[in-house]
Amino acid sequence: MKKPDILDNHMPSLSRRRFIAGTGGFTFMISIGGLINGNWASANEDSEGSKNKGSNITVWVKIDSEGTITILNPSAEMGQGSMTALAVLIAEEMDADWSKVRVEHSPIDPKIYGRPGWGGRGYHMITVGSFTVSGYFKPLRQAGAQARYVLLKNVSMKWKIPLTELKTEPSMVIHSASNRKISYGEIASFAETIKEIPEIPEKSLKKPGEFRLIGKYVPRVDIPEKVDGSAIYSMDVNVPDMLYATILRTPVNGNQPESFNEKEIKSMQGIQKIVRLKHGVGILGKRYENLISAKRRLKVKWSKGAPAEMFDSEKILEGYKNVVGSGKKGGHVLNQQGDADAAIQNAHRIYSSDYFSDHVYHAQMEPLNAIVSVNPAGDGAEIWAGTQSPSGAIKAVAKLLGTNPRKIKLHPCFLGGGFGRRSMSDYIVEAAELSKTVRKPVKLIWSREDDFQYGAFRPMCMQRLVAGLDADGKLIAWKHSIVGDGRRLLSSGAKIPFFDIPNQHIEILGLSHGVRLRYWRAVGHGFTKFAIESFIDEIAEAEGVDSYQFHRQVMHNSPRALKVLETAADMAGWGRKPPDGHAFGISFAERSGSLAACVVEVSLERSSGKIKVHRVWSSLDAGIVVQPDNAVAQMESAIIYGLSSVLSERITFKDGKVQQSNFHDYHVMRISDAPEEIHVKLIDSHESPTGIGETGLPITGGAVANAVAALTGIRLKHLPFTPERVKKAIAS
Repeated sequence: MKKPDILDNHMPSLSRRRFIAGTGGFTFMISIGGLINGNWASANEDSEGSKNKGSNITVWVKIDSEGTITILNPSAEMGQGSMTALAVLIAEEMDADWSKVRVEHSPIDPKIYGRPGWGGRGYHMITVGSFTVSGYFKPLRQAGAQARYVLLKNVSMKWKIPLTELKTEPSMVIHSASNRKISYGEIASFAETIKEIPEIPEKSLKKPGEFRLIGKYVPRVDIPEKVDGSAIYSMDVNVPDMLYATILRTPVNGNQPESFNEKEIKSMQGIQKIVRLKHGVGILGKRYENLISAKRRLKVKWSKGAPAEMFDSEKILEGYKNVVGSGKKGGHVLNQQGDADAAIQNAHRIYSSDYFSDHVYHAQMEPLNAIVSVNPAGDGAEIWAGTQSPSGAIKAVAKLLGTNPRKIKLHPCFLGGGFGRRSMSDYIVEAAELSKTVRKPVKLIWSREDDFQYGAFRPMCMQRLVAGLDADGKLIAWKHSIVGDGRRLLSSGAKIPFFDIPNQHIEILGLSHGVRLRYWRAVGHGFTKFAIESFIDEIAEAEGVDSYQFHRQVMHNSPRALKVLETAADMAGWGRKPPDGHAFGISFAERSGSLAACVVEVSLERSSGKIKVHRVWSSLDAGIVVQPDNAVAQMESAIIYGLSSVLSERITFKDGKVQQSNFHDYHVMRISDAPEEIHVKLIDSHESPTGIGETGLPITGGAVANAVAALTGIRLKHLPFTPERVKKAIAS
């Protein structure tokens, strides 16, 4: 087929652990996993649509004779900066001059470009959970060091001197004894193939004190394109003979279209095809405007009987209180330590509290969209999409077509936000199904209303916490029961590894309601840490102990976590008198291996019930931070995202139907509601990097709830803290 008007890069897969000298440039082939079985495309095939010509594309690095170094990026760039961070890891160890570095998307091939998976289970190309930098940190530094080795080896052979006499400086190889130096670009013009590249011992990699790029300010490579408008999102891609598509989906998950006014819709201007899907009706045509008009006039009779029809979120959430202790089967124990029940029964004082949280929507900036072109034979396809899980999308489309994943080609694009929603491939599979029907390229666009009505949300839940203290006021027992749908989505953040409590029982009591659920930024940490940190504060108040000091007591055996808490408290000047009408609240959380804490300063307008967060002081220990400026930005982003969900965001269901439809009735934080100041302090560490993109979110809920309690004596226990709920709490 013809090339699209705008086409992002797609590069052929290559064999591992070798490099190939090619026309006008030098290429490295260094991979991060084991050897691959099978035959792969030749390195001499230039990348279709590559921005940097004159050299051949390889596994991680290519250098042309002008010295331009192109590094391939395996992760989804959705605004979090990983496209820069991963390139920095390679550039650091190969001593690249950053001003000469360019970054392009890698091919979608997990065996070559995937990072080690959870529990060592294979290699994955999926950008979720803030695992990207931590997962690639060692492998990509190794790849950079091997690239440096190849440069040195070639100079050693050309100059006929021992490799050990050579050193590197940014994009240069130096031989001090003869006062000679040569650029990487010059090396690229004569380099020979080295068939075997040795593993570089970890002790030979740079030490933190030797870093030039890691931990320093490095401008993000994606920002210029996003500022000047040249960045490619899938919405920008237009393919010849392409049809636009929209879908009217079932308002109740699980129901199907039985009949619709097909004849009327087909007669409308610009409508070329109507496709009945299992969960909706697709409309295709040359102009998207025509599709919107047709969709408004589409009248569908939906089937009945889906389990979700019985789902009334507010009533069912209230009923969750009766599940704990009911003897319900199917519970799952997350952590069992000591005997929590016996310790609570014999405790000197017992505390118990229930916490609730509603469903929330991802609210990513860019609406879901994808272009898929299924070939005439129906056994292969091309995809243009922004996705957090490109390999997952390829597998899903291959399954739909009943073909080999190797026949599916995906062109990765920038993502206008993901937050877990784009880890699903439903919007890509839908486009593929429509393209399969018409055998033409199809651009499917979800409207914002589509994404609300057929969204996949963070689950609602109820949490009951029970704690026992001894006569000295020490926490000796902890029981945490979480009730809701979406077992794995509920368990995130429930464990308390940094709290010294000898007897613990943490459990999930799972239910099923038939509604669509999905990972949401920080997954369950947003509501589990809210409950845990609120409960700790509630106990401290009842015990007559300052909340910060009570935290210190519980965390005394975790010095690294304690330092994070102390840093946030020191930043805020904990213990000082807040401004009149204001109060402070403190909270701690871990997420993706990182540790964070914050203090917030809030006020409350009692007449309206509106909470205002004025200032946030936060601290973060994320090990070695590859991009400090970006880490601060990510913390600020997560704090804002978290505060928005804490103060206003909620999805409700009635008879299985989502009640909200757009941002007029689903309230995200506006600029006027944002804190006046957000302060972030990164704690120096030489530990391996841990996740940052989600870590600022779980600290927000508990901190705000605790500040409001300090200000008013009222305990807010249901997320979000909407003005209506706050007014009701004040009145009661």
